[in-house]
Amino acid sequence: MTVRVHGTCAPGFEGVRAEFERSFAERDELGAAVAATVGGELVVDLWGGDADRTGTRPWERDTLVNVYSTTKGMTSLCAHLLVDRGELDLDAPVARYWPEFADAGKADIPVRWLLSHRAGLIAPGEPMAPGAVYDWEKVTEALAATRPWWRPGAAQGYHAVTFGFLVGEVVRRITGVSLGTFLRTEVTGPLGADVHVGTQESEHGRCADMAPPLSREAPPSSTPPSPASSRTVFGDVPRPPVTGLSDHPMAPAILALQYLPLGDVNAAAYRCAEIPAANGHATARGIAAVYAELACGRLLSSGAVERLRTCQSDGDEPDLVLRTGTSLADTWPWGLGYMLNQYGQAGPNPRAFGHGGAGGSYAFADPENGVSYAYTMNRMGAGTSGEDLRSVHLVGALYEGLRERGPVHGR
Repeated sequence: MTVRVHGTCAPGFEGVRAEFERSFAERDELGAAVAATVGGELVVDLWGGDADRTGTRPWERDTLVNVYSTTKGMTSLCAHLLVDRGELDLDAPVARYWPEFADAGKADIPVRWLLSHRAGLIAPGEPMAPGAVYDWEKVTEALAATRPWWRPGAAQGYHAVTFGFLVGEVVRRITGVSLGTFLRTEVTGPLGADVHVGTQESEHGRCADMAPPLSREAPPSSTPPSPASSRTVFGDVPRPPVTGLSDHPMAPAILALQYLPLGDVNAAAYRCAEIPAANGHATARGIAAVYAELACGRLLSSGAVERLRTCQSDGDEPDLVLRTGTSLADTWPWGLGYMLNQYGQAGPNPRAFGHGGAGGSYAFADPENGVSYAYTMNRMGAGTSGEDLRSVHLVGALYEGLRERGPVHGR
């Protein structure tokens, strides 16, 4: 069945539309959107497909969708705004802003280790009940009481869910408002960018439903999964609890993904909650608009942009969590809250930076070329870090179009 693609592409970027159409025809796309800017000009703004698995709701121009960890780029931006304003010191102890955080041997952990996934707090000390992730106070109190799962600073491990609570609580302690409120009042509201952390119920009617990969869809009569394991984007992993990282080869993933279960991501409770590492709801156009500010030298100082994309990892250091869940190489370079472009997911410029989300969503800024990009979708695919082939082909076509305009900085 041919899916009609809506929206516009500037001259020279027709290849992006062709790849977007090909994703529906050949790559199991259900509903999706892609947007890109060059020099602040919106050169790609496309959407198409269905907003639900039954095909009863078309994906519209203003359809919102859960972008999972692509949210982290927005959360990190809030912290960097405070750094730019002199209200947050990356090298100060987290406990300066959040005194309770000093418990359990964490008094000296600096703020930068929260942003670079080095704090050793990939999970609370004990598994939390389903639904606890919607209770901000309960989660932050649990994290403040948790002893790190490894010596802070000695290793990096993706704080898949806890990242947003850790960084978000620092933002809340400084500003007096929640991360979602700060993002709305200081960034997305002034820009008119359709990006939400804590999506109001009045907006739920335009939220797309997330759908599993076709290979995982099953008829209602199928046998339920074994209670001894849980299927995630990282595969089948044993259920908690674990007592340490050496308990099982997948122990870091168990901790990062299952100690704070997200629950039903299509439910109103999930959409309304603030989970700033994982439950942003946005349009591709909205995310691209935010990254366009960073690509064009606005919103943050030039020093802040250089700082956030400076590698915080130790040489060819692996990520304890991502090495079990991504098809990319074992080594993983982290900036301050952003994924760096070591593997070319964000085009040819190694200085581009952004963040991906479970299932395939991805967004980035490329300041040297003045480019911003965002891809959102509801059919979960094989990607957490921009390596989903749907996005890879779109990014490739975007830069082919850019080369038609002139030289492109990068590899």
